[in-house]
Amino acid sequence: MSRCGVFLLMLLWNLLAHAEPSLKASVDRTRLEAGESLELTLESQDVTEFGKPDLRALEGDFEVRSTRQLNSLHTLDGETRASTRWIITLLPRRSGSLQIPALQLGQSFSQPVDLQVLQADANREDNAQVFIEATLDSTDVYVQAQAVLTLRIYHSVALYDDSSLSPLQLDNAKVEPLGESRTYEKEIQGVRHGVIETRYAVYAQQSGTLDIPSLTFTATAAASSQAEQNGNGAGRAGRQIQVSSLPLRLTVRPVPAQWPAGLPWLPARSLTLEERWSPDPAAQQTQIGDSLTRTVTLRAEGLSSAQLPPVPPTEANGLRRYPDQPLLRNEISERGMTATREEREALIPTHSGPLALPALEVTWWNTREDHLEHSGLPARSITVQDNPALVAETPVVGNGSSMLLWPWQVATLVLALTTLLGFTLWWRARSQPAVLRAAQTGPSPRTLLDDLKRACLANDPQATRQALDAWARQQPQTLAEMAARFVPLSDALDGLNGALYSESGQHWQGEDLWRAIGTIPPAEQVLLPTGESGSLPPLYPK
Repeated sequence: MSRCGVFLLMLLWNLLAHAEPSLKASVDRTRLEAGESLELTLESQDVTEFGKPDLRALEGDFEVRSTRQLNSLHTLDGETRASTRWIITLLPRRSGSLQIPALQLGQSFSQPVDLQVLQADANREDNAQVFIEATLDSTDVYVQAQAVLTLRIYHSVALYDDSSLSPLQLDNAKVEPLGESRTYEKEIQGVRHGVIETRYAVYAQQSGTLDIPSLTFTATAAASSQAEQNGNGAGRAGRQIQVSSLPLRLTVRPVPAQWPAGLPWLPARSLTLEERWSPDPAAQQTQIGDSLTRTVTLRAEGLSSAQLPPVPPTEANGLRRYPDQPLLRNEISERGMTATREEREALIPTHSGPLALPALEVTWWNTREDHLEHSGLPARSITVQDNPALVAETPVVGNGSSMLLWPWQVATLVLALTTLLGFTLWWRARSQPAVLRAAQTGPSPRTLLDDLKRACLANDPQATRQALDAWARQQPQTLAEMAARFVPLSDALDGLNGALYSESGQHWQGEDLWRAIGTIPPAEQVLLPTGESGSLPPLYPK
């Protein structure tokens, strides 16, 4: 066979391999003690496969306790799909680093899964049928840092579903449950025990010592013999069991002296700061008036979202900022809680040229390595281009720009002459009959003003922006010039822009903008059609 034929055959084999349906493998936990069981889940969406997974590869390191099969239908994006899951209970045969190998179902293979099996406590000699164990992942933590409390109830007899655990209540500490309780099996001294595991994240609020009291587990155990069943009469067979854990003490250290004064205290195992842009100013051109959405995400392991401080805002000259409400999330993992704070803001450039965004930095204390750290985002520069459809905000001219003053003087003289000429023509036009008035092209100023009033009072920011632009094009001054001389108009325009470029647009009220338009001082007043008064009609006519 030629090399070309071999290459095509290999390519065809790869395509067929990727076209085969995948077999997904997952476990309920990746860290456990020797003697504890875990659940392996294999899932396939191949409706043409009617066989069972080949589990022979597990026999070397695991004992297969049980296997059950579940068939289900679910809808995704309007498409109904069928799936089959096999839930397999495994008991590791040894401690150390183990791997669940790739398992085969038809032509599909699952991915390997790594496990860490810890050595069991060999000193425990508790032969009770039901007992409770409480442990802390660390007995020495900083104030407001996370300590994970784990409660495990072991039982070698069957329990009814009326079991309960006393609540964990601590003074000067916040307690966060870490998900729902989970169950598994563990072999202790040759006896198989069921395990009910519950975890809490504890955040001490003051330094010193924190005493964790004993917790009580109450349940009804099923009768283990016919004599016990007969002794309980016709009611539910079983006996009441109540066991308590040993109390624990947590040493809480104060904020270290190296921590900078005035900053919020952040003790975490890890902390990262990330950003996303939409659209990305590095990938496309940015013009004046464009809306850039910047999303900054603060993620900290070992804290709750309520402990995360606000991300420093994006402040820069020539940039308007419209922030949204922050999004807070808590994620639960084997190490405890991981907090996420996501802040999104709309940024609108107001003049062209380079726009320098400062660096963002968050200071935190690394509890894993016990030292001060800084995480942040580097400074960046955005080049803003002129937008022909908008008028840029003119920077203030300093004393060193005296050479640029004379063009403004000439422009002022020309404006005065044209104003005088226009006033003369207007005076002459007043004496002319109305029938000689030239036909007006396009909407009249009164029509545009009525359109603007309707859009404002309808609280429609998009329609108001369009009507405002059409009205401003017939005025002797730009919107920027009128807003620079009349503060209420400037504030009303900022509110309109905020509604246009943020998610709060549905709550915008246009009454302030219409009132500002109607109260512009006479020097900035609009030109009304001939024969109409020089002031706008009142906002609410009687």
